[in-house]
Amino acid sequence: MKKPTLIFFTILILCAWEVRAQTTTVSEADKAAIKQTAFDYIEGWYAGDAERMERALHPDLAKRIVRTKNNNSELDQLSAMSLVQGTRKGWGKNTPKEKQQKDVIILDVFENAASVKVVMSGWIDYMHIARWNGRWVIINVLWELKPENK
Repeated sequence: MKKPTLIFFTILILCAWEVRAQTTTVSEADKAAIKQTAFDYIEGWYAGDAERMERALHPDLAKRIVRTKNNNSELDQLSAMSLVQGTRKGWGKNTPKEKQQKDVIILDVFENAASVKVVMSGWIDYMHIARWNGRWVIINVLWELKPENK
């Protein structure tokens, strides 16, 4: 084998080893708990169940959306408390059951961090969910309204 070919295969093997070393196996229990957290958020919203919404959120949660007004970007933010209060007021209960979308896609999990995409009736949420004191909770959400709801 020529020296350049040997060097190439050595580098390829080392790169593959590095990628393998960065991945972890996610247990089915963790996947289920992450999805349950997302469903507590979604179904809590639609049902007006503030306790269920609160259970899904870290108290320091930040839910943000970038809005453009007059060609300038603005960052709007909701806190955990404002989401819980909006849920308690029943804002999500205005969505008819046949229009309630509840899609949860786990994009990635590594150790105590997960990225999750949630598709609801009027918007899409990109969530960061973390294992906090043994429970999976939502700590960040970047969201976007669906085009028909803008």
